Amino acid sequence: MSFTTAGSRWSDVWLTATARGISMCGDFLAATALALALQAAGASGLAVSGLLLAATLPLVVLAPLTGRLADRADSRTLLVTAGLAQVAVCSLLAFVDHPALIIGLVALLACGLAVTQPCLAALLPTMVRAADLPRASAINQTASSLGALAGPVLAGLLVGQFGTRVPLLIDAASYLALVAVGLLLRTRRGGRRVATPTSGPDRAPAWRLRRDPLLLAVVTSTAAVITAVGGINVIEVFFIRETLGGSSTTYGLVGAAWMAGMLPGSWLCARLAHRLTDDAALVYGVLVTLGGICLTVLVAAAVPTAALLVPLWLVAGAANGGENVFANLLTARRVPEASRGRAYALYGAAVQGGSMGGYLIGGALLALLSPRPLIAGAGAAGLVAVVAFVPVVVRSARRARATGTPSGTGEPAGDTADAGLATPAPAR
Repeated sequence: MSFTTAGSRWSDVWLTATARGISMCGDFLAATALALALQAAGASGLAVSGLLLAATLPLVVLAPLTGRLADRADSRTLLVTAGLAQVAVCSLLAFVDHPALIIGLVALLACGLAVTQPCLAALLPTMVRAADLPRASAINQTASSLGALAGPVLAGLLVGQFGTRVPLLIDAASYLALVAVGLLLRTRRGGRRVATPTSGPDRAPAWRLRRDPLLLAVVTSTAAVITAVGGINVIEVFFIRETLGGSSTTYGLVGAAWMAGMLPGSWLCARLAHRLTDDAALVYGVLVTLGGICLTVLVAAAVPTAALLVPLWLVAGAANGGENVFANLLTARRVPEASRGRAYALYGAAVQGGSMGGYLIGGALLALLSPRPLIAGAGAAGLVAVVAFVPVVVRSARRARATGTPSGTGEPAGDTADAGLATPAPAR
């Protein structure tokens, strides 16, 4: 479970966080601008759904390939090449207006994200000491949340003044941040690692997700819960605007509240993660935060006014930020360094796949039911999924302790040089 053995490279952490914040701002800026463009052009709801799926599907389908690529190719080469490709695609996107072309180019952009996302995620644990990873994760989560908050606001201002072209060109420029990070980071992985034995007793077994009961429980439970509650992303606009009679401004504030809540949630859980010396405790943390999200969604179904959704979404966002920190830290602890790109890609695919399932379920049910019972049903279904996974997690924790495997490699805890990193020191 290789972390850096020297001091943490905080300059690299801040560089990565800055690039993530800028690119996240550009992504949300472009997504908002494109949705407005399709609506203004008279496109159907199917076209808007196609836009969402085009931005998500490549991250799911390409995960096995891009995860291996992130582990085997030089991280600098990947970030620079993918960043330049995204600059070119997004620049072209600014000059097309046919819905089919827009959706196709968005899918190409998502292919680039499928490469850079696991690459950056796998780099982070290599930049810092094991004890500093929760703080580094919180810094990156903060930057992403700030970018996601700023993007829609800028889109609203820029689209009204200049149309969609200027926001899309700004998004294209934002991808240059990935190129800059690829060139400036001192931390690198992939490409030129020292060769490991291919046979014999010193060769470590290849990492497989199914061999790690704790990490597998996190991936499957997260995907199940997101599938259950992900439909609220489709439903909430109708719930706020039609059922609760909220204004478009209120709708924007509610959406921003979730992202704003992620900031304190990620930092609070990062402080808590320092004290969790057992990997199973991190898995329980994931379940608790997922349960908090679902419970908040269930309560939201009963609100009489849209304004009351703001504090509820702040709480849900805080739980979401905490879940991200726990899951990222667990992955970094339990996955060998050489396989982290693939692990983060698989986790991202589970999250995005759950989101896609939620979009489809929510959109289909809206044709049959009103928004309020659908919001309640989503929260309840999510809670059922969390409760159903509790015994699975308990059994997985017992199995992991009984076999003494700190990672999914099947290696006994006392037989590897990095075993101490899998069971953190009390200073964590």
